[in-house]
Amino acid sequence: MAKAATYLAYDLGAESGRAVAGTIDAGRLTIEEIHRFANLPQLIQGTMYWDIYGLLREMKAGLRKFADSRGAPPAGIGVDTWGVDFGLLDKSGTLLAPPVCYRDHRNDGMMPRAFRKVPARAIYKHTGIQFMQFNTAYQLYGIRLRTPEVLHAARTLLFMGDLLAYFFCGRKANEYTLASTSQLIDPRKRAWAGPLLKGLGIPRRIFPELVEPGTVLTDVSEDIAAGAKIPLVAAAHHDTGSAVAAVPAEGSDWACISCGTWSIMGVERPQPLVSDATLACNFTNEGGVCGTTRFMKNLAGLWPLQRCRAKWAEAQPDLDYPAIARAAAAARPFAAIVDIDHQGFINPPDMPLAVKDYCIQTGQAPPADVGEMARSILEGLALGYRKVLDMLEQLTGRRYDSVNVVGGGTQNELLMQFAANAMGRPVVAGPIEATAIGNIVMQAIATKRLSSLAEGRKMIRQSFPLRTYEPRDQAAWAEAYERLKKLL
Repeated sequence: MAKAATYLAYDLGAESGRAVAGTIDAGRLTIEEIHRFANLPQLIQGTMYWDIYGLLREMKAGLRKFADSRGAPPAGIGVDTWGVDFGLLDKSGTLLAPPVCYRDHRNDGMMPRAFRKVPARAIYKHTGIQFMQFNTAYQLYGIRLRTPEVLHAARTLLFMGDLLAYFFCGRKANEYTLASTSQLIDPRKRAWAGPLLKGLGIPRRIFPELVEPGTVLTDVSEDIAAGAKIPLVAAAHHDTGSAVAAVPAEGSDWACISCGTWSIMGVERPQPLVSDATLACNFTNEGGVCGTTRFMKNLAGLWPLQRCRAKWAEAQPDLDYPAIARAAAAARPFAAIVDIDHQGFINPPDMPLAVKDYCIQTGQAPPADVGEMARSILEGLALGYRKVLDMLEQLTGRRYDSVNVVGGGTQNELLMQFAANAMGRPVVAGPIEATAIGNIVMQAIATKRLSSLAEGRKMIRQSFPLRTYEPRDQAAWAEAYERLKKLL
């Protein structure tokens, strides 16, 4: 039997980052958080930037903590981050400016302007990617219009996970799952969509080689690794790609939700699904691990509740998520029906006020207190899952008898029960740390510790607790869903 091997996964989300150690031993995986740090964009002269150098500093601190606690280097290192955002390097490999956050308002109105150059239907035909105003395609098109000298100076574009990997090892590469979020990749060819780049005036030369998830990039630089030999693996640099790799399902007849700040819902397929029908439903075909495609749709996720809590905390600093969940559970059901993907919830300065304004605009009484507002948001998210499930089954021609939910959102038991109620399907919740776990699984496959993704998923089922939520209150939730459809 092979000796135990411990890997280090860096999992960076929109609010925080973690360094997680994962040990594979005798067919089981155990994980331990080594280091946690904040990840908050900085508003500088009106532009919202990511603190990329601060993230690099914290990642180095995580590696030091790993070495101090284990007395040895990790068997591998992998990074995963959110999609679409990027940094531009000049000809010497120096970062031109910190990456801009996708929620920055510079992207406002850029998507329709791009459509004047390349029609929306043509963009979707090339890429099969869901339209969102902050996709890389529109960020780059905006740079081309506003500051073309920046694109002229740029020689390399690296997405966030690629950029951090470059800082760690020196190799410039675009990992496929992360690159696919850009809306500039042809999913049928798993290559850049040349005609689309040309149509938008985005230079092809700025994109380095594409590598598949599970590629060993090279060893970590000696100055960071302190002389140790540590392979840096392009696990799945996109956090959702890593999370879906950790879905503890068997076979292929399953649907899943990666639930966190965003909720991404869909299925894993052997090939993309691009048609007028999928365009009408705005489904996305993002890169998956081991040659798969993630046929999915983004929902706002827990972002509206997170921003509400931030606002409430100004007056109630001790108000935590368990307290909010208790208040929501005790609140009146369906006080207001909220379309969780309404444009007004993307990044308002005051989320509770945005929810109240939405209710007034739709002829509903606004939620009366914290409990009612939190419950309305959670119910709206669960009803959003029902809406996406209906579309998913129609587009794929299949019925999914249960839905796997992974990620931090599975800790919200009220949301998990609401999801089962709204969809009328059992919800299998777990593992919580799916993104870091998927990152570790892909490192283990790349370094030959695991033979396949199926073996990795079997290991996950044997290693982590899963909880099943059965549907309840079907009539009330069906009525609420009809109310939602009238608002759309």
